[in-house]
Parts: sequence; C-alpha cells; structure tokens
Amino acid sequence: MVNFTSNTYQMKREILSFSNKISRNLPKPERKFIADMNYGILSSGSCILTDIVDQLQEPSRKINIVDRLSRHLAKGTPKEALKAYLAQAKKWCPDQPVIHIDDSDVVKPDGYKFESLGWVRDGSGSTAAKNVYKKGYHVTEATVLTGSNHPVSIFSEIHSSKEKNFTSINDVTFSAMERAKALFGKAAFVMDRGYDDNKMFLKLDSMGQDYVIRLTAKRKLLYHNKWVFLVYGITEHPMMLATNKEIQSKDDVIKAAKLYFSRWKIEEYFRCKKQVFQLENFRVRKLKAINALNFYITLCMAFLGRISMKSETNMLKVAIIRTADPIKGKIAFCYYRLAKGIPGILSYAKEGIKRWFRTRRPAYRQLCLKLAV
Repeated sequence: MVNFTSNTYQMKREILSFSNKISRNLPKPERKFIADMNYGILSSGSCILTDIVDQLQEPSRKINIVDRLSRHLAKGTPKEALKAYLAQAKKWCPDQPVIHIDDSDVVKPDGYKFESLGWVRDGSGSTAAKNVYKKGYHVTEATVLTGSNHPVSIFSEIHSSKEKNFTSINDVTFSAMERAKALFGKAAFVMDRGYDDNKMFLKLDSMGQDYVIRLTAKRKLLYHNKWVFLVYGITEHPMMLATNKEIQSKDDVIKAAKLYFSRWKIEEYFRCKKQVFQLENFRVRKLKAINALNFYITLCMAFLGRISMKSETNMLKVAIIRTADPIKGKIAFCYYRLAKGIPGILSYAKEGIKRWFRTRRPAYRQLCLKLAV
C-alpha cells in the first residue's frame, strides 16, 4: 500500500477516538485499558491476552502486561463505559428500530477450571435428528439494526445454570427486552421459534412493544372460538409468524415477513464474533472477567459497525476494503472484510498506542534566588 503510514495513523486515531467516547467518564488507567483492549483485539483478531499484548508493543515484560489486563478484567464491565456505549449505539439507529434477540453458546469442551461451567447444546455439532451437548456457557444477545442495516449489540450476557444466583434463561431474555425498551422506547422485536412461548408474548404486550415471532409446528391457534387450520403445499415446512402489527393488506404481510427475514443478521453477528475474534478461545476463568472480555469484543464489533456506516468514498474505509482484497464487490454483511482489512493496515505500525497516553509531568523548577537591589 502506497500510503500505509498515513492509513496506519488514521486507523489508530479512529480506534482511539471511538475508545475515548466510551471511556470519557472513567479514570485514566481505565481509559488506557479500554484503548489497549480495543486496539489489541482489532489488530490481532483474537481475544487471547497474549495476542493482544503482542500488538501493544510495550517495553515492559509480557507477563506483567498480561497481569495488568487480567486485573482490569477481574473488575468486570465498567457501568459508565456500558452507559456511554449504549448512548453511542442509540445515535446510530433510527426511531423504533428492529431488535433481534437470540441465544447462542460458547463451548469449552476441554475446560475444567472455568467458573460455573455447565452443559449446553452445541449448535455447530447438533442436527435435527440428534442433539450434541458439551461443556460451555449460554449466551443471550440482543442486536439492533443501525442506519446502514448492520447489527450492533445492545445486550450480551454469558451465563450458566451453574451460577449461584441463576434463575432462568427467560429472566435474562426479559432483561434484554427491558434494556431495549429503556433505550429506544418502542421497537419491533424479531425472534425465532425458540421464543414461541406465552411468557414472551405476555411480556412484550405488557411493555407495549411490536413483535414478529416465528411459531413452532406444535402451536395451536384458537380464533373466534374456532381452531385455525393451515393449508400449505409450497414447502415441506411452513413458516408461521405471530405478530401484533396491524395487518390490513398483502403489503403489511410482506413487511412482517421481511422483518423476520432480517433475523439472519444476528446469526451472522454470532458467527463473525466467534470466528473473527475467537470468542470461544478465551482463557480467563472467572465468569465476571469472561463477561468483561465479551463486552470489549462487543465494542470491537460496534467499531466495525461504525466503519460500515461511513461513506463508500471515505478514504479510510476504501483503504480497509482494499487491504482486505475481497472477491465480491457489494455484499450485505461487510463485517468480515472490515475485520480482515484493519489488521492489515495496523501491521505496518512500528509501535502500539502507549505514546498516545503520555504522562504529563510538571516542568522542572530549578531553585531560583531573587536578590533585591
């Protein structure tokens, strides 16, 4: 790349500008830590602390830097940082946005020392005929579609039924719904068949929210004291959607169906989060630290969303995509190529970001004697 020095500087400045918006109300050590995590994860494409430290290129011993990052992670997610992040995410979204809620899993089949490690259904290894269970954690995620039609997380929690104060997965899902309502007021919730539950319908109705939820084949519908029968023949398995949106015409039906079809974006979000930043390869053991690390990975995913909203003629975005060297031109989900291009640009950096946080020292004041004449 011809202008690699300029692009590297602009990329560092973009990452630090984003980090400062998240950490502006935190002490300086916390601000530097958040910047280190964002820069390290984006430039390495990994959530392993040793890989992050390699990208920081600091003169201190590697083990000391890893210990410093571990101590910060053990404190959990800073509330002020989470509040600032949600405020930023709200600015990127339209009024009454589309919110997707889904559950996933983080599998640690060979783990023994992780806190509250339970058993989860492995989505990658399971099939329609057979379920495969492995050691791991449940992940509940809620994403919102931005103005560029890309998902950004507003709720992400890694939890386990082995936790001492754990109640149910439904309570975690309700927390995601309540956060979305507090942030946007009203939104359209889109969920898959796993949420075909009367508790979900009652919760959303009590909150005054719109929803589009796919129904299972076992669902029975009684309308005007008569059972509703579904006649189909186009596909082997019909798609039945339940919505409280007003349906008066064929166009309204198509809009509701398109809302549900947009749900694949949260599936891509999960896949990108796991593959690009190696979410399932974390090494921290405490659940509080795991959720903190998940938050910083979420920040990096949000940074990709921020870059995706830039103009197609933006010089930095053009440089990122050119560095990624994709095969196709226009695609619907651009997080993968952005995540590939950013490390390529930062690979030219000869130092990390420590100099961007120089300690301001008072000027040397030499003893001065003033003699009166």
